[in-house]
Amino acid sequence: MKEYKYKINGNTYKVTIGDIDENIAHVEVNGTPYKVEMEKAPKVVVKPVTRPTTPAPAPATPVVKPAAASTGKSGVKSPLPGVILDIKVNVGDTVKRGQTIIILEAMKMENNINADKDGKITAINVSKGDSVLEGNDLVIIE
Repeated sequence: MKEYKYKINGNTYKVTIGDIDENIAHVEVNGTPYKVEMEKAPKVVVKPVTRPTTPAPAPATPVVKPAAASTGKSGVKSPLPGVILDIKVNVGDTVKRGQTIIILEAMKMENNINADKDGKITAINVSKGDSVLEGNDLVIIE
C-alpha cells in the first residue's frame, strides 16, 4: 500500500492506494474507500525483425591482370580508386602469382591486390595511407 498527501484548492487529502486488479484500483481518500477504474493501456505488439535467409555474397577479390607480358618488369595496377591500408611485401621479396601484396580500401570494403605473376618486388610506388587512382602502378614485379 502506498500513501500520499495531496493539497487541492487548500484542502488536504490523505490518499492510500491498495491492491490493483487488472484496471481496478482500490483507493481510500480520507478514510472513504473507492474503486477506481483506470484506462487500459494499449497492448504493444512487438513485431520480430525478419532478416533475409540468404547470406550476403562474399566480397569478390579483384583479379589484377598483368599490364605487360609475363616476362620482364610489370607493374601491378590499382583496379579502382581507394586508400592503401596495408602493404604485405617489401622490396626484394619473391612473390608467387596470386599472392596478396597490398590491401586496398575502396567503397568501404577491403580489397586484396594480388601479384599478377611470379617474380621479385623491385619497387613499391605507394605507402600505407596513400590515396590511389584506378590504373596507378602500385608495385613493380620483375
